[in-house]
Amino acid sequence: MSRRSKMKWIGSCLAMVAALWLASASAAGLSIQSSAFKNGQPIPKRFSCSGDNQSPPLTFAGVPRNAKSLALIVDDPDAPSGLFTHWVLYNMAPDLVVLAPGASDQPLPGPAVTAKNSTHHANYHGMCPPPGDGIHHYHFKLFALDTRLPSDLANRAALVKAMKGHVIAHAQIVGTFKRP
Repeated sequence: MSRRSKMKWIGSCLAMVAALWLASASAAGLSIQSSAFKNGQPIPKRFSCSGDNQSPPLTFAGVPRNAKSLALIVDDPDAPSGLFTHWVLYNMAPDLVVLAPGASDQPLPGPAVTAKNSTHHANYHGMCPPPGDGIHHYHFKLFALDTRLPSDLANRAALVKAMKGHVIAHAQIVGTFKRP
């Protein structure tokens, strides 16, 4: 291999490594966590319909500087009737870093808006799989948006439609829950 070919090959390799590093750095930016459960682990009973039915504590980090708002969708793809939405919260301020336990029962932070969940109520609905239905997975999906959305979105479907083309980052944590 000639010196020129080697240099070209090394340059290509370096460009590929740089692209991969930038992709992983941007993908690793936005995060959502909970002090109540770790990713892939059980969610405590108190956050379910068998407990206090309150939303778990959530923390957000790594929000892109150009984000104008945050949106949160909590859903259960394992529900017997198909995807079940537990909470839809959007237009949260991009500098919001914590949703305390039971945040859905408190005044919403700043300009935040709640849309209807699968029970047709604009609040958090705790995990409530049928008894004996096995383990369900609850996806807490955080989206950083480059805009604020209209404050009259009816439900998850309307939010997803309105977010199209505006998501600049997203993150997710998944908790599990089952009822005996």
